[in-house]
Amino acid sequence: MARSSLLLYYFSGSGSGSGSFRSFFFFIPTTLALTTSLFILVYISTTSNLFTHYHPLDSSFLGFNSPFGSSTFSPRTRQTVSISFHNHSKTPFQFQEPQIVHLGEGGFGSQRPLEPPFPPDGHGNYVNYNEVYHDRDIFVEDYNEMNRSFKIYVYPHRRNDPFANVLLPVGSEPGGNYASESYFKKVLMSSHFITKDPTKADLFFLPFSIARLRHDPRIGVGGIQDFIKDYILNISQKYPYWNRTGGADHFYVACHSIGRSAMDKANEVKFNAIQIVCSSSYFQPGYIAHKDACLPQIWPRQGVLPNLSSSNRKKLAFFAGKINSPVREKLLQVWKNDTEIFAHFGRLTTPYADELLGSKFCLHVKGFEVNTARIADSLYYGCVPVIIANYYDLPFADILNWKSFSINVATLDIPLLKKILKRFSFEEYLTLQRNALKVRKHFQWHLSPVDYDAFYMVMYELWLRRSSVRLPLNAFVHPN
Repeated sequence: MARSSLLLYYFSGSGSGSGSFRSFFFFIPTTLALTTSLFILVYISTTSNLFTHYHPLDSSFLGFNSPFGSSTFSPRTRQTVSISFHNHSKTPFQFQEPQIVHLGEGGFGSQRPLEPPFPPDGHGNYVNYNEVYHDRDIFVEDYNEMNRSFKIYVYPHRRNDPFANVLLPVGSEPGGNYASESYFKKVLMSSHFITKDPTKADLFFLPFSIARLRHDPRIGVGGIQDFIKDYILNISQKYPYWNRTGGADHFYVACHSIGRSAMDKANEVKFNAIQIVCSSSYFQPGYIAHKDACLPQIWPRQGVLPNLSSSNRKKLAFFAGKINSPVREKLLQVWKNDTEIFAHFGRLTTPYADELLGSKFCLHVKGFEVNTARIADSLYYGCVPVIIANYYDLPFADILNWKSFSINVATLDIPLLKKILKRFSFEEYLTLQRNALKVRKHFQWHLSPVDYDAFYMVMYELWLRRSSVRLPLNAFVHPN
């Protein structure tokens, strides 16, 4: 009791050291407030253009002579690397210079932009924005090795399986907004990457379809988690491959956003297996960058590519879509009535393709998830994509230099969108568009895969994530 009274007396400030004690407790919240304010300023300065100031741009690295007037690109030597592939197309890897399209009257202002749109990297060095690959030579070499040696084992299921519709490839040609999932599985199952000998497999494919489970009346959205949990339990008891690595050499593919929560009752899949998903957001706790990878969401289009030489791009930027996120609400609030940035919500009165062909920049704006098909749409129609989706782990980010053919705008900077786009000179825009046309082939699906199309690029991402260590099966005890 005496000790409690003494403590009460001390903390009440009646003791001789009360002044210094009160000063000490005043100092703590003040310090915390200042530290928090500092962190907020640092975050804003690193994610926003509000306080950004770049050094003057040396135009020589872009491949043209001057930022003023009508400079032309320096001609680049076409490089051809002959690659011998195993049991598929032997087309040499050609990096061709795509045709530059007409921008329409007005183009861009002739004044030098105050802030260079192509900033230096974090070390003060300018990046080669003419190169669309991080390292083209390594990519070509690895791509060749992938096609020669990469093998996938798919857990077998018969056509009379009660869930054959979920576990086997679709019979018809995939379509719709989430076709990427079905395209990948359909093409993979008939490819030279498949092996029937699991001892030769680099990775194991879990063939369930999230999109088909979602529409199956026996399962539905509410039953997907239990189905996945039971499926993993089944293969872990029937085969030894899952147990030897805890699923680390297994992967699944999903494009619908429901796939994000489909593994909530199978944590080993979420945290160990490779997830190839369209909803690839750093912000989601179930997605682990570098272990997992982005599946590009692509609306399937067949036939001849559109004729871009006749396109007349008079609009500065274009977006059309539903208002299903605060980010899109902000875009509409700021730019709804603008005469240069067309932010359209609801049904279009003109063909969607015409709007893409008539715009210099096409906006990919985060909706319910970070992913939409608009990046692939933009590239298909020769429109430079502008990505407004924080934390988006972009497709093929291990391979492609996204800064060379797209613009990333923080959601905080939506009010600055026009300023950001207009600081690009005519030549700088042409650099972006030229590079966008170079990478367009990587964002297309084909039932019979074509070298470097979306299927082969996803396979390359998987190949990068394979393990070089294979443990012997006899090192594991098979579950009873």
